[in-house]
Amino acid sequence: MRKALMARFAGRIEMPDLSLASDEKLTPGRLRIEVLAGLTVALALVPEAVAFAFVAGVHPLVGLYAAFLVGLITALIGGRPGMISGATGALAVVMVALVAEHGVEYLFATVVLMGILQVIAGVMQWGKFIRLVPHPVMLGFVNGLAIVIFLAQLGQFKVPGTMENTGHGIGGGEWLTGMPLYLMLGLTGLTMLIIWGMPKLTKVVPAPLAGIAVVAALVIGLGLDTPRVGDLASIEGGLPPFHVPMVPLTLETFEIILPYAVILAAIGLIESLLTLNLVGEMTGKRGGASQECIAQGASNIVTGFFGGMGGCAMIGQSMINVKSGARTRISGIVAALFLLSFILFASGLIELIPLAALVGVMFMVVIGTFAWNSLKILAKVPLMDAFVIVLVTVVTVLEDLAVAVVVGVIVSALAYAWNNARRIHAKTYTTPEGAKVYQVQGPLFFGSSDGFAELFKVESDPSAVIVDFADSRVVDQSALQAIEAVAIKYEAAGKQISLRHLSRDCHRLLNKAGHLMVDSDDDPDYELAVDYNVRTGILGGH
Repeated sequence: MRKALMARFAGRIEMPDLSLASDEKLTPGRLRIEVLAGLTVALALVPEAVAFAFVAGVHPLVGLYAAFLVGLITALIGGRPGMISGATGALAVVMVALVAEHGVEYLFATVVLMGILQVIAGVMQWGKFIRLVPHPVMLGFVNGLAIVIFLAQLGQFKVPGTMENTGHGIGGGEWLTGMPLYLMLGLTGLTMLIIWGMPKLTKVVPAPLAGIAVVAALVIGLGLDTPRVGDLASIEGGLPPFHVPMVPLTLETFEIILPYAVILAAIGLIESLLTLNLVGEMTGKRGGASQECIAQGASNIVTGFFGGMGGCAMIGQSMINVKSGARTRISGIVAALFLLSFILFASGLIELIPLAALVGVMFMVVIGTFAWNSLKILAKVPLMDAFVIVLVTVVTVLEDLAVAVVVGVIVSALAYAWNNARRIHAKTYTTPEGAKVYQVQGPLFFGSSDGFAELFKVESDPSAVIVDFADSRVVDQSALQAIEAVAIKYEAAGKQISLRHLSRDCHRLLNKAGHLMVDSDDDPDYELAVDYNVRTGILGGH
């Protein structure tokens, strides 16, 4: 028995796929695509990491080190080849208050604790609950994400050196005007045009990389005066040094960092698992949720001990990677190594790249990410689904991705419960023996328990009543309580009630109450995953 249970449990555990190429054959052509895609992603990571470091109130290298370490570790052991992880804005806006009040050392300690919590979530296989996210929530999520990415790029159209940390991102500052603005817009448009047209000519080089290369060569060759990566900050540095967070090991410290760690861990996992699903839809892959949780946690633990601000999956960069043709772990590893080489050896060259080229790449990501078909189906889908799509989109823009997803799931769950609560009804007929039969139809759970009680006419019913659950399903403790309450009413009226087609678990527990006669001969053999103690009213799981 024990061996059988262990075998069954082992079969449920997701076996990690640590192969570099997954099911793709590692041919020279495939390797070229992966390396070029990784280079494209690395170039796009630099301004993002620097900007998010500014948001969190830390040195740019803290963001770059996080992008390198988180990106490398998750590429090696993550749940989905092709995903890109690094420092993100969703986490940065939470970190800014901690850094402002307690300093960067407390941030490093928080990132370590955040990673531990994420590893625990992976070991406990909590990542599978991402399956509960409905499709309307996913549509709202990607639409809101596209808008957030678009709005984040607008900060690049401000005069470098005048931008301020507003707590929700880089804001304030002076907008470009006149010829600098026209030049920035023109170069951005040229980059987008190249990305759009390049695949029609050749797929030898990823279109985003070609766009960056052509526009950068044009700007550098002609000496055009336009904002560049170096105007944000210098990215020159050394290898990330090992560093134990300098915080007192006291209960007070734990009380300070725990709330932040819980929030960061939750946001990081939600964003990472949704990215995993999104990449999975594009590449035809499934599974890997628990493995991704462990990878995210391990990367944040390491990052916290090497002076990084932590991170999670980056949906925009993941989209660039996948749309550049990457399908294996190699592209993510290459992206991280290129990023490190930029910091160590090529900072001067990378700082010359015009921001307009990188903005153009991200604008194309926006166009490709937004679910344009959702605008067409809003009038065709149920009103509640349309409402959820719009709600999640709006909350994503106004708050953050994690909050929007939680809100969307809650609203969808309440709508589902309400719809099912209205489905409960019963057909009635009288047997030749004079017993009245109630054929209950629809699920019986907390939302429909009141409606279930209203089905019965205790005073006018005959002395024998049969309740048939063949077309129903008893779901939770509220349902069992509702059945018992009806039985008590019939007993008080001196009448007999019997149940049919209940699970054996249900009628065994209800028999303990002493009110019911259960007809077991025609009951089907299926299990109910609840355990209800009629005396105490406690519901537990088997």
